[in-house]
Amino acid sequence: MKFCWSTLRVKDLEESIKFYTDIVGLEVVNKFSAGPGVEIAFLDSGETKIELICDGENRDSNVGNDISWGFEVGSLDKALALVKEKGIPVDSGPLQPNPHVKFFFIKDPNGMKIQLVENMA
Repeated sequence: MKFCWSTLRVKDLEESIKFYTDIVGLEVVNKFSAGPGVEIAFLDSGETKIELICDGENRDSNVGNDISWGFEVGSLDKALALVKEKGIPVDSGPLQPNPHVKFFFIKDPNGMKIQLVENMA
């Protein structure tokens, strides 16, 4: 079995696409209308795929505190500089629980916790 993607209902599709392309580095690979007022976008980085759904009728997004999406970055320092430049507050961290990994958390425009991680081999 292979994991295909993770789905998130978003309030504003364009705002969410901008976050995931500019901050996380994903690319839009497919975007389409799925019925009256419903838009879907798939974003991909080669290994990671997420699906964003925006329903014009129901723009509520209910993201819990017990889930996060983690994305590996080449440099945590550069990622920190980027989020500060974009005005995105750091939710927690940076943390380094061992000599091989360090990370911090931010939130996407819908409240989803995003963990940016540097693996230091």
